[in-house]
Amino acid sequence: MQIGLSMKTTTIPSLRVSPKLRKQAEDVLEQGETLSGFVLDALTRSIEYRKSRQAFIARGLSNAARAKETGKYVPADKVIGKLARKLVKAKQRAA
Repeated sequence: MQIGLSMKTTTIPSLRVSPKLRKQAEDVLEQGETLSGFVLDALTRSIEYRKSRQAFIARGLSNAARAKETGKYVPADKVIGKLARKLVKAKQRAA
């Protein structure tokens, strides 16, 4: 993530952690990576994950409401069967 020169920045509140957790974080730093960079990356990834999760849940709720309105549902056994066939094909491709 690169911040433009004209963009104002702010700080995230200080985070107090145990010495053990800090050591664990320092132990996984990559060459030239700083602890601050690691924390920024983790925060950015967590935000994106949560946005994605929220969007997934919103789509699911929307689809459930639409199914309830229309009365059109796909039985669970059909969905599971299709997923099982996809899994078999994926395993065959991987082998």
